[in-house]
Amino acid sequence: MDKYTEINAGTIDRWVDEGWEWGRPISNEDYQRAMAGELSVLLTPTKTVPAEWFGDIKGKKLLGLASGGGQQMPVFCALGAECTVMDISERQLESERMVSQREGYAIDIIKGDMTERFPFPDGTFDIIFHPVSNCYIRDVQHVWNECFRVLKHGGILLAGQDNGINYLFDDDGTTVKYTLPFDPLSYPEQMKDLVDTDSGIQFSHTIEEQLGGQLRAGLILTDLYEDTNREGALHEHNVPTFIASRAVKP
Repeated sequence: MDKYTEINAGTIDRWVDEGWEWGRPISNEDYQRAMAGELSVLLTPTKTVPAEWFGDIKGKKLLGLASGGGQQMPVFCALGAECTVMDISERQLESERMVSQREGYAIDIIKGDMTERFPFPDGTFDIIFHPVSNCYIRDVQHVWNECFRVLKHGGILLAGQDNGINYLFDDDGTTVKYTLPFDPLSYPEQMKDLVDTDSGIQFSHTIEEQLGGQLRAGLILTDLYEDTNREGALHEHNVPTFIASRAVKP
């Protein structure tokens, strides 16, 4: 079998071609609002990241980690950050190229697999923006360790994470179907269900892995908030299924 991250790259490329909501780039109107100073981006499905989590980003070196798609990075570029985006999906990166050419700004665009060593020197970035995506990788501790390495001292990691609850349920969120952890590399029946529903290769992660992993990497958590799915039964019952966190490298 191909490396599971390569399977996910192909799956996400296909989703983008089919109109995936997280692969639709922002409009010129949204970009102009950012040029006028509006900072509105998502780490999780529904809640906007507080502007105070960023501080003044003008001139800051910012890495969009698994943040392709032309949704968040154009906003940061409009606000004056020096941006790099790293994503495993070529389609998501094509959207970044398209928006940067349309709006006339510079951005470093890198195709990369976050399960491997990040292709940056130690202490490169002031900010890492990492929307929900580590549900597509098995070992999140590696990601936190690499984020710590490539951040400058005093640098900020903003991350969106699932808390595992979604992986208990069937697709409509009404019936408990699985036990945790959800790990299709260990449980063939889970892999079959993912393949049958064209869901990519996904993994559940615990709070211990997500927030505890950042602490073990050496980061200091400074704030967090919870969020729900965008739709479905769990959203309708206001069940928090995601966490956004802000952490700093001392």
